[in-house]
Amino acid sequence: MKSRMGPDMRYLDRAAVPAPPCLAAYNHGVQIWQNLADADRGQIHDHLEQMQGRRCAYCEGSIDELGQHIEHFRRRHDYPALTFSWGNLFRSCNQKNSCGHFKDNGAGAYNPDDLIDPCLDDPDQFFLFRADGTISVREGLAANEQHRAIETLRVFSLNPQWGRLRNMRQAAVAGFIQAVDEAASAGFTPDEIRAYFADCLEYTKDYPFYTAIRHVLTER
Repeated sequence: MKSRMGPDMRYLDRAAVPAPPCLAAYNHGVQIWQNLADADRGQIHDHLEQMQGRRCAYCEGSIDELGQHIEHFRRRHDYPALTFSWGNLFRSCNQKNSCGHFKDNGAGAYNPDDLIDPCLDDPDQFFLFRADGTISVREGLAANEQHRAIETLRVFSLNPQWGRLRNMRQAAVAGFIQAVDEAASAGFTPDEIRAYFADCLEYTKDYPFYTAIRHVLTER
């Protein structure tokens, strides 16, 4: 029942989505990001939605509820040559105290090589979600992997004890936990419960905080 998707910052398959054609018309040193035409910005959003759905690349919250912006994984002023690089673009929620805005304006100093890139790394190997909305760093990681996991949580302010996101994740999984407990009380076997929720996970895979739901149902 496991898939290659991670908690919050889930794995994203960029190779499955072609680069927006409009990016070929822009070159750093000739144009700056602010020169991006509205129609081209919309095209980039469309391609990012194909890759991410309508969820933030980092917290997995709904962009319809949390707002959105095109996010540069490696900041433009630090890596100007990547300003128009498809491999450096994600869609982040618009919250100031987490995700892309916090990375760029609130996290302080960090090395981007220490961050988990959701298109290059499998976040499932680093994190585990809990029913109370917290995130744990998985046990058994090498020292450098543990550092990357901890630093990623810090830089994107996905801290497992942090209130807003923790409460949102806890609310997202609560109904599913109750359903599992009710099924067990009704006498369904563990195999029957797993089979039912395998189907359930298939139709909820586009939900906000889906991987928190998946971890709670498959790893409890």
